[in-house]
Amino acid sequence: MSFTLDDAAVAAITKHMNGDHAEDNLLICRALGGQPQASAARMTGCDTTGIDFTATVDGTEVPVRVPFAAEITERVQVRHEVVRMYEESCAALGLTPRGH
Repeated sequence: MSFTLDDAAVAAITKHMNGDHAEDNLLICRALGGQPQASAARMTGCDTTGIDFTATVDGTEVPVRVPFAAEITERVQVRHEVVRMYEESCAALGLTPRGH
């Protein structure tokens, strides 16, 4: 049986990312999502292979998909992958990451 993130888990992760890590969403979309000109971003969902965002670029909302390094097999891995994405984004943008 393969692992899936249920709707409740996705809703909780999305709420947490948009409520507590809105700036991280933006950095990830700029550095890893191919939208360096994004002025805002919010997480819209995720599954076992990546995270979906909506980024605002030049006043237009565009979908952004950022894949995980590997398919996740348990919920706790989502946090590790998001931290990795954030740290890689900071490195790519020349920023110093804060502790998570």
